[in-house]
Amino acid sequence: MKAIAYYQSLPITDTQALQDIELPAPVAGPRDLLVEVKAISVNPVDTKIRRNVQPQDGAAKVLGWDVAGVVKAVGSDVTLFQPGDKVFYAGDLTRSGGNAELHVVDERIVGHAPSSLSFSHAAALPLTAITAWELLFERLQIAEGQGEGQSLLIVGAAGGVGSILVQLARQLTSLKVIGTASRPETAAWVRELGAHEVIDHSQPLSEELRRIGIEHVTYVASLTNTEQHLDQLVEALKPQGKLALIDDPDSLDIKKLKRKSLSLHWEFMYTRSMFQTDDMLEQHKLLERVAQLIDLGTLKTTFGEHFGAINAENLRRAHALLESGKAKGKIVLEGF
Repeated sequence: MKAIAYYQSLPITDTQALQDIELPAPVAGPRDLLVEVKAISVNPVDTKIRRNVQPQDGAAKVLGWDVAGVVKAVGSDVTLFQPGDKVFYAGDLTRSGGNAELHVVDERIVGHAPSSLSFSHAAALPLTAITAWELLFERLQIAEGQGEGQSLLIVGAAGGVGSILVQLARQLTSLKVIGTASRPETAAWVRELGAHEVIDHSQPLSEELRRIGIEHVTYVASLTNTEQHLDQLVEALKPQGKLALIDDPDSLDIKKLKRKSLSLHWEFMYTRSMFQTDDMLEQHKLLERVAQLIDLGTLKTTFGEHFGAINAENLRRAHALLESGKAKGKIVLEGF
């Protein structure tokens, strides 16, 4: 089967950073689906792994953790899907990625794709939707329909996770949603997604909040540059507020949270699959719910740009755009 992989960590400007290769077709295990990959989207995790994880023993490493496709075969213990089902999922970091014609994935982290979306638009959703859902409802513990009189500041609201988090918070809670964006086009995107207010994260956040008449916020979802913004986030949060993050700061002085009794919550959507937790099935359930909300028109895909066919050249372009920090919405590739 066709696949895109790398053999050593290289800058994305190097043509060997991602290569077109041929690999044997994978075989589904007992709880696995064998999926014919129709479309993929690209995430920061792809670029981080490519830059920092050297393949072992000269083996090819296949990236890709956002897939939409069709089930070709199922394992002996599969109960949730059957061949022919259209599916979408974010996969498992401990297994080979989905940048290949065929892919195997545990059924417990897969959802039926929204019937109203094309494969390319469905592929934009899984990783960011899972991350945003878990951050909002499980880490920050905000209940659906609740949040009246409370506020959520989303730092980096125009990115992949931010684009779905803004929608979830606006559509499924009563929170006042404040997004950050630093360019006119990304600020307009965040407003379009439903944010009540948009402020500029290239300026001091506390001053920006005061500019729109807000002294403090109840919750913060910090999706990028948490280390850089920490002092401002602590200042912006109400006493006993909650700070959730998804990025990987080199250091984080959590003593700064003590004076206000602030709590810290880290979201990593691969925890369930990585540790085979007892509640892995929750990711299947939430993807099914997201698909339903998409089909009802409550949520919309965060599809940003279509980069053409799934091949090494187009994936290198996608990685380069992500690394530039200028992507808006999700970058999608489709077909081999």
